[in-house]
Amino acid sequence: MIEVTPNKPDGSAYPVKIDEAQLQKQLDPLSYEVLRKGGTEVAFTGEYTDTETIGVYKCKACHSELFRSDTKFHSGCGWPSFYAPTKDDAVILLEDRSLAPRIRTEVRCANCGSHLGHVFEGEGYAVPTDQRWCINSVALVLEAKN
Repeated sequence: MIEVTPNKPDGSAYPVKIDEAQLQKQLDPLSYEVLRKGGTEVAFTGEYTDTETIGVYKCKACHSELFRSDTKFHSGCGWPSFYAPTKDDAVILLEDRSLAPRIRTEVRCANCGSHLGHVFEGEGYAVPTDQRWCINSVALVLEAKN
């Protein structure tokens, strides 16, 4: 697992400072483990894996906008899949060597540094970006459009 640090890879601080003790009290243990310790929820168990609700997906730790339902698609991988974040600077990407020799690209919230999941390319899904942003449901809050 990759523990989240208070600084971005370039050494600058994240815009939103997380009070770890307070966040741990607010969240269920799995959400905290995923967001702040780099864990992963079990495939096909997440609340948003198959949802088709229209709305905005936000970081569960800091409530920053990350993804929109119009970029969500059914990949069959067991986690919510999107083909793009809401904007280029909504997330940051880090090299993840935790499953070496396999190298993955970790996705974190650009505002608080919380772990969200991973992004994969070149898998052949019929989406505009040829990317699958595989995001843990427990890392997200869906703000449904009324």
